Amino acid sequence: MLEWKGLGNGRPFCYIEDAYIMWETFKSRFVLNFMTDDRWKYILDGLGVTLKVTLFAGIVGILIGFLIAAVRSTCDKTGKLKFLNLVCNFYLTVIRGTPVVVQLLIIYFVVFGSVKIDKSLVAILAFGINSGAYVAEIFRSGIMSIDAGQFEAGRSLGFNYSQTMWYIIMPQAFKNVLPALCNEFIALLKETSVAGYIALQDLTKGGDIIRSRTYDAFMPLLAVALIYLILVIIFTKLIQMLERRLRQSER
Repeated sequence: MLEWKGLGNGRPFCYIEDAYIMWETFKSRFVLNFMTDDRWKYILDGLGVTLKVTLFAGIVGILIGFLIAAVRSTCDKTGKLKFLNLVCNFYLTVIRGTPVVVQLLIIYFVVFGSVKIDKSLVAILAFGINSGAYVAEIFRSGIMSIDAGQFEAGRSLGFNYSQTMWYIIMPQAFKNVLPALCNEFIALLKETSVAGYIALQDLTKGGDIIRSRTYDAFMPLLAVALIYLILVIIFTKLIQMLERRLRQSER
């Protein structure tokens, strides 16, 4: 049995009729935002750029973070590499103390301002350098968490400090910090949403281009948000699976 409602003028409207009108409105807006002129390609192309920048920036961040963590932990444990440790501390202070979007703009407009360079490469360098500061502290915490007796075990096997770090300490530290590194990758994925400041057509910029063509902000930006949410959920599930495997291997 249908349920009826009355408006101020007394004309009855059926909920089903209202739902049909809403559906037609939604469908027409969907077609306008995504199907007309193949505007969905802005979203798809932007997604590819976002994933590419995130992947390669993550690799750059891991390489930088590993080197800085090795220098800082060596200085903490042996007192060596003091000058390099000062340089690393300066890098960490500057990078973690300034917004990533400002770093992106400086690298694009100042460092490479007079050079014609691919915007994706600039974004990879900027986000990689930024991520490296946080990855460095993740790695360093993992190294410092390893019991000092492991170094003694390395010496008893005839290893020097570098060999002990490479063959004994780092495999254990990497296993301990792997979930934290995956979480940093998720944070990096979301941080790349500001790449549009240098006119790089990433996922967020793709949604913004559609908005500028249709003057409808709701549907394209909602689509962008949903895609980010789905990606984060997928990566989170993968991290949980990884953590379960690590716990099982420790038994």
